[in-house]
Amino acid sequence: MAQLDESPTASSATRTDRFTPLQKIAMAVLLTANFTLAVDFSILNVALPHIGRDLGLATDSLQWIVTSFALCAAGFTLLFGRVADLFGRRRLFLIGIVLLGVSSLAGGLAQDPPQLIVARVGQGIATAMVTPAALSLMTTMAREGPARSRVLGLNGALMAAGFTAGAVLGGVLTGTVSWRWAFFINVVVSIAVTLIAPFVLRETRGEARPRLDIPGAITITSALVALVFGIDTAANAGWLHPGAWGPILAAFVLFVLFWAIESSVAQPLLAPALLRRRTIAWGNIAGLLAFATETSLVFLLTLYLQETLGFTAVAAGLILGLLGIGTVVGGLIAPNVITRTSAKAAIVVGFLVQAAATVPLVFVSDSRGWVLPLLVVTFIGGVANLVAIVGYVVTSTSGVPDHQQGLATGLVTMSQQVGIVLGTPIMSAIVTARAAATLLPGLQAAIAVNAALALAAGLLVAVLLPLTKAPTPAT
Repeated sequence: MAQLDESPTASSATRTDRFTPLQKIAMAVLLTANFTLAVDFSILNVALPHIGRDLGLATDSLQWIVTSFALCAAGFTLLFGRVADLFGRRRLFLIGIVLLGVSSLAGGLAQDPPQLIVARVGQGIATAMVTPAALSLMTTMAREGPARSRVLGLNGALMAAGFTAGAVLGGVLTGTVSWRWAFFINVVVSIAVTLIAPFVLRETRGEARPRLDIPGAITITSALVALVFGIDTAANAGWLHPGAWGPILAAFVLFVLFWAIESSVAQPLLAPALLRRRTIAWGNIAGLLAFATETSLVFLLTLYLQETLGFTAVAAGLILGLLGIGTVVGGLIAPNVITRTSAKAAIVVGFLVQAAATVPLVFVSDSRGWVLPLLVVTFIGGVANLVAIVGYVVTSTSGVPDHQQGLATGLVTMSQQVGIVLGTPIMSAIVTARAAATLLPGLQAAIAVNAALALAAGLLVAVLLPLTKAPTPAT
């Protein structure tokens, strides 16, 4: 179609600091898709008991509704990030959106547990397709520098807000209509995106088609699936259970094997030289810790508000909604912080402020008088966390050539998703180990560890991440 020649993703030559109307629509489509996928990570958490009762799923099996999604979302994301580079980001994005709609419809209509689990697997695979493809379309649309920082800031804000909003929306839908609408909303979004995206998204790529590294793809996907499975099992059965440490040990062996494969094949899935770049390696470590600390803090505070203070699930979700607002604010101010200082400074300051905002929560009690201080410090922590997140995404994608952007954004997406899956089981294990007659001592201990991790992350980045400053826009 000739009218698509102004496409936002046509080539690096079209990248700009000012978006055309068509590019703005394209960006809205990509941001909407990523926000929806972020919501999917948490929207069913509150609804799990209701789903179990309706479908006859035992309480000890409810975890698989979440685990089946997380396994596929985290396990396949690096593979599909590379597939996006080789076979087309726009194509993969559209396939993933269609799969999201079909699997969500199947989930909303599910009449028994196997149907629901298969639908969640489909949603997880769709997430692994869409998220890195959408992010790489964004990074190749905007010029590296302030324009890209603004785009990534808005994307980070919406994704973090989506994770928080999912808990609120899931509670509201379950309490007022039905948990099935948590699936049906995705169908509506999928149809809208599928109708609009083909007319606003377009890309060109080189004629050379590198061969996909099949051994590397199988190995890294298996390693990530084993890691996520082991971590999730640990949250439910304990870290000493063979079902936890066995898969984690297998994941370690597979990671070593993957590195050996990538060092020997002619066209690796993940070039070792890419991970040897400190900006990419430490940037993604920072991202993993940013998502692990803040999403697990939401889990801890949800327990505190419901189990200790006695709020309903919906009320707890609404209270934590202020944290979600903080993440949106953080995403909006992060580009200015990065432009005025550097991406490294944004990460370091973000983590340090997040740690400082988390420390007061170590002293929470069973008094509802803590609600107001909690609102204040979680808002501040949400702002700081998103500043750090945008800083790490900018760091991890800057200086990467266009033909590797899918891989770079696949790494970024993987660090996000593994961080989300990793943080909550660790915090849950600490709560269980330290809880006495009530959960409060365990919650206090876990919050203290959470703050310490944020502080350690900030200090590590300050020492080990090279200082880089995003380029200014061309004049």
